[in-house]
Amino acid sequence: MVTELAVYLASPRGFCAGVERAIETVKLCLRRYGKPVYVLHEIVHNKHVISELEASGAVFVENLCDVPQGGVCIFSAHGVSRGIEQKAVELGLRTVDATCPLVTSVHGMVEKYHAMGYDVIIIGHHRHPEVEGTAGRVADRVHIVANEEEAETVEVSDVRKVAYVTQTTLNSNDIVGIVKILNSRFTKIKGPRSNICFATQNRQDAVKILAENCDLLFVVGSKNSSNSNRLREVATLCGVEAHLVDDYQDIDPAWLLGKKRIGITAGASAPERLVDGVILWLRSYGTVRVVEMEGIREKIHFKPAALSC
Repeated sequence: MVTELAVYLASPRGFCAGVERAIETVKLCLRRYGKPVYVLHEIVHNKHVISELEASGAVFVENLCDVPQGGVCIFSAHGVSRGIEQKAVELGLRTVDATCPLVTSVHGMVEKYHAMGYDVIIIGHHRHPEVEGTAGRVADRVHIVANEEEAETVEVSDVRKVAYVTQTTLNSNDIVGIVKILNSRFTKIKGPRSNICFATQNRQDAVKILAENCDLLFVVGSKNSSNSNRLREVATLCGVEAHLVDDYQDIDPAWLLGKKRIGITAGASAPERLVDGVILWLRSYGTVRVVEMEGIREKIHFKPAALSC
């Protein structure tokens, strides 16, 4: 039985501005249009958020054909391709775009480079909805590169006209080697330092600070959440035992053996109440002293998507 635990909370953690906007957009649609409203794919990658919205009347679908004609269909925070937008029009759906504005800015970069005749390389994970949506903003000359091996072999139309963008939820360390290879192969390549969003970077930086103060770290977030997985990776690279948990029920009590300093953070799509649940669970093992770490205070907020349908 653990008798005393120091629990350190990362700052910032949990919901980012894009996630807050997406969730609020679904709630606004439910209030304006009534039940049901349909959401293409998970609005954000968190099973608790999805369950709560389902209970309110949101229906999550994987195919536009599952939305009845005239139905309200919300595009998730991860964004969609131009093909999806066009198909929704053809099916007679009323659409609301909850794409995170930071993802939308990456879409704009891809479209700009493509219009200038460039091949565009997207550094990101294959089959991730954000990456698929970004790649689908243009018809051709777009390539997804997930690792250094793929960076070495990707083929383009003209080595003098190549640009790149990055998925917004990557680990910054993962990008460095890939960009170095691309720069060596395509000496005139254009692109940003990265498109990793401020919230993702802030949470990763907070984990690095957290890792200096704890001997066990919990990342609260769902298994299919890219940014949550990257937080666990950052902690592991810092030499701290780290586990990704959806909520307190995922915690193995054996992980606490010999541990006195527990760090907790949460992915950008994880509600704060799940962090509270972990703390409450830890209190069943003894006295808990909670320490809120100092960190960046995020002041950016996005307005909900326009409900023009």
